Amino acid sequence: MSLIAGTVLSLPVSREVSPYGYFLSGGTQDVLLHYSELTREVKPGDTVEVFLFYDTEDRLAATMKKPFLTLGELALLEVADVHPRLGCFLEMGLGRQLLLPIRELPELRELHPKVGDRVYVIMEHDKQGRLRAKLAGEQELAPLCFHAPESWKDEWKEAIVYKPLQMGTFVIVDGGVLGFGAIGMVHASERPRLLRLGEQVKVRVAFVREDGRVNLSMAARKEIGMGEDAERILSYLESRPGGGMPYSDATAPDLIKQRFGISKSAFKRALGKLMKEGKVTQSENWTYLAGALKDKENHEAE
Repeated sequence: MSLIAGTVLSLPVSREVSPYGYFLSGGTQDVLLHYSELTREVKPGDTVEVFLFYDTEDRLAATMKKPFLTLGELALLEVADVHPRLGCFLEMGLGRQLLLPIRELPELRELHPKVGDRVYVIMEHDKQGRLRAKLAGEQELAPLCFHAPESWKDEWKEAIVYKPLQMGTFVIVDGGVLGFGAIGMVHASERPRLLRLGEQVKVRVAFVREDGRVNLSMAARKEIGMGEDAERILSYLESRPGGGMPYSDATAPDLIKQRFGISKSAFKRALGKLMKEGKVTQSENWTYLAGALKDKENHEAE
């Protein structure tokens, strides 16, 4: 019988060796089941189901505790710790962590997971046979995902990033009672910033594709977002001395993004709404509250 790290086997208890634990017989090789790895009382002659792993001294060992995944399986694991040179350490249900090597992570540091994020990974062996994680990609995730229903259109969902790119972010949208989830993408223009691997985000289903995948946005529908943006601009104007601000249709997009956190097109839509409602007016690349510009001109005339 081969004893392979990452697998679950039923092995007979051959003997007890205090103060360490019990040795299990694997045919030509014995493996230690430490006292700290017991979940119930055992005795020589019993057969126990155990998970095999390498301990801190690189010795093959056994535990009766149940891991979140075994060799070759896929699971969503939480990031327990981050090491700047080694990678991420993931909780695997045994009171010890599974390494996701640094080479598995995106090149941009800002896209690396943080503690508490969750990543889709598969358990595998390194060259020495020790256990490690590798990121699950579309090839592994797609068979587990379902086609999103048309009823999802314009609904808000929770999603987890599995592939962060600058041009867009690929996520698994939580399926709830429907199952594992659906594959979706947030285009760069539909997110306020880069999204990191393993980050949980709230997304709106903008479009359900024929293949069952979804196009997503982190912004409300334009008519809803326009109202929120208009309120933000109005509130800012009301806080300004004289009720004016040096922002208008002619302002550069990066300055608008920096001040209001929205795109220039969204800014122009919101301004247009406020002007149509008679709440603001513009003059010489400035925007004023209704009446504020007239007050300014009267003051200057005096």
